[in-house]
Amino acid sequence: MLVLLPASLAAQTRGRSAKPKSRAKPLPSVGEFVRFADPDTETPVVRLTSTASSSLLPAPSNRFVSVKERFLVFSSNRTGKFAPFRVDLRNGQLRQIAITSNLSPLSLCLAPHERSVYFLDSGELKEAEPGKAKMQTLIDNVTAFSPCAAGSGVFVVRGGKLQHINGTAETTLAEGISDECLAQPGEAAGCLFTRRQGVDAREFWFASAGKSPVLLASGRISNPYWAPDGQSIIFLRDVPRGAALFSEIHQAPVSGGTETLVTATSQFAAFSPNGDGSVFVGASRSKAQPDVMLLLRSGHAEMTLCEHGASQPAQVCPVFSPDARRVYFQSDRQGKPAIYSVNVEQLVEPIAS
Repeated sequence: MLVLLPASLAAQTRGRSAKPKSRAKPLPSVGEFVRFADPDTETPVVRLTSTASSSLLPAPSNRFVSVKERFLVFSSNRTGKFAPFRVDLRNGQLRQIAITSNLSPLSLCLAPHERSVYFLDSGELKEAEPGKAKMQTLIDNVTAFSPCAAGSGVFVVRGGKLQHINGTAETTLAEGISDECLAQPGEAAGCLFTRRQGVDAREFWFASAGKSPVLLASGRISNPYWAPDGQSIIFLRDVPRGAALFSEIHQAPVSGGTETLVTATSQFAAFSPNGDGSVFVGASRSKAQPDVMLLLRSGHAEMTLCEHGASQPAQVCPVFSPDARRVYFQSDRQGKPAIYSVNVEQLVEPIAS
């Protein structure tokens, strides 16, 4: 939950009055880390990567932050082409995880045990261990993947088919798949997948072994996530109001039941939930207020966390750390895409991870 906020922060909600931006003095840097005060809210923000090259976060639904070892995995083209990297969140030390030929930057995903990293390179699903010169190819001809719980295999999209692969066993669950899938949490053997209907429209489906796929939602929808219980999904839906589009967070059960409204947002272009789904972090598409926002599910209260200033708000990809103590996002506010971090443990109740 959002805890009781100071009046100075609580006032910075939707509809706050315009005011001159203060020129905050930059705070000390460590390694590539640069700490500064946000010009809108005075919230301390840390830029984790240099703007001399492009750095990209993985897909927001992938796990890419280790709380136990305190590191984050990301992609950077600092070597001339995109490769997977790891940054130590305690001292800023950077280390290249593997040498790749044609990395899919958004595909990086920590294994359930967090000792290795999965990613797609030239259409092959590979696994590498940070700090070790060891990389192996697991499956070829893959366009998307999502690891299951430890020991339960992986879902992959190959040749437009959604497959569950566990050891030598392969099961095809659906066909006609776009390049997106998301394994159901826990020990369940189901998977969310998408089918595109055009440039702006898509469908979300649920597939499980031995059953026909179930349509969950369709239209101008994006950013799907599993609810904590694994029995429904939450996502953004663009809703027309007159000539404008507004975004709402919706929820749909995997049984194919009625889709319901969770809460309206202040024009979120991207969002993600914390671990128990009680708080959301979003990136506003507003040109006047290009901010990262916190949104409380109960009570629907919003608060401005900091500016993102990105040219493409949908690519800000704000996400909570697994323990909900920090928010990570990316922005090209200073030229090339870089990764930023904000401490929110005084605003959001931490979650055991």
